[in-house]
Amino acid sequence: METIRAKVLDGARLSAGEALLLAEKGDLYDLGFLADTIRKRLHPEPVVTYVVDRNINYTDICISACKFCAFYKAPENAGGTVLSFEELGEKILETLELGGTQILLQGGLHPDKPLEFYEEMLRYIKETSGIHVHGFSPPEICHFAALAGLTVREVLVRLQKAGLDSIPGGGAEILADRVRTAAAPRKCSADQWIDVMAEAHGLGMRTTATMMFGHIETLAERLEHLLRLRELQDRTGGFTAFIPWPFQPANTAYADLPKASAFTYLKMLAWSRIVLDNFPNIQASWVTQGPKIAQISLFFGANDFGSTMIEENVVAAAGVSFRLSESEIRSLVKSAGFEPRQRTMDYTFVDR
Repeated sequence: METIRAKVLDGARLSAGEALLLAEKGDLYDLGFLADTIRKRLHPEPVVTYVVDRNINYTDICISACKFCAFYKAPENAGGTVLSFEELGEKILETLELGGTQILLQGGLHPDKPLEFYEEMLRYIKETSGIHVHGFSPPEICHFAALAGLTVREVLVRLQKAGLDSIPGGGAEILADRVRTAAAPRKCSADQWIDVMAEAHGLGMRTTATMMFGHIETLAERLEHLLRLRELQDRTGGFTAFIPWPFQPANTAYADLPKASAFTYLKMLAWSRIVLDNFPNIQASWVTQGPKIAQISLFFGANDFGSTMIEENVVAAAGVSFRLSESEIRSLVKSAGFEPRQRTMDYTFVDR
């Protein structure tokens, strides 16, 4: 452990074995101290960023039926919906009026909508608002490609031409196929998720990466996830941020599993900051942890407060519904001793 601490403090990369040992043997304070050291090295100015945006779920109809999801509706469920373009436009207009710079556009894996539907959606958004579209996670891209009989790259080229600006890291869950086969067998594999991101980076699109932890995965599988992200970032440099957040079991097929504690979350957050030495930014998850733990996250490796989440449906469907306005986020950041700065998806500051 002393060797591992010395390596981290010297800015050296941990091997897989060292990283696993750190998670197993290091206590919360060990990891927090090391993560905070790295955060200060990468971001010496006491600035915490955030983005003003809205999560828009264009449909809750989904064929994936993931066991950890409380949001989806099966295609045969009469309660499933698809947003009209007019409804989408109203949500974007409200976002712009609130100072938003982007929308996070994601939805279920709809069995009947062709690729042209999503191209038309993007063109409508760009023609009516011009807002930055951070949309379509890798499982959606793989789904579009399968339905259209096209390669992932061909789908990405068409969506980019229609107006897609960047890609969110959703659908990663745990990038280990044992977990994915058990929890989401109809969703893209770990290799496919990585391939979508690699192709997007090759086309000049920036993306984020996420991890949903605290369900059926092992600590070694969490590490596999982190190392796969680190390796791709070494190759492409296309990831702007990493967002780890704990599984919310309520109203899911895994409702009997215990909910991850704040202790578990902070330790995982700090470990992520240490292992992902080539990721410039780590986001706190106030959406699942609430405002006070999110403040503490700023001393456990996080340098970003994430989104204002003008609208959020997926986590809320699992019974967790924290809400923060932009002014509340700025106040929380200031009271933690940092300067809040609004940013865009690529972490460019927004002048106020």
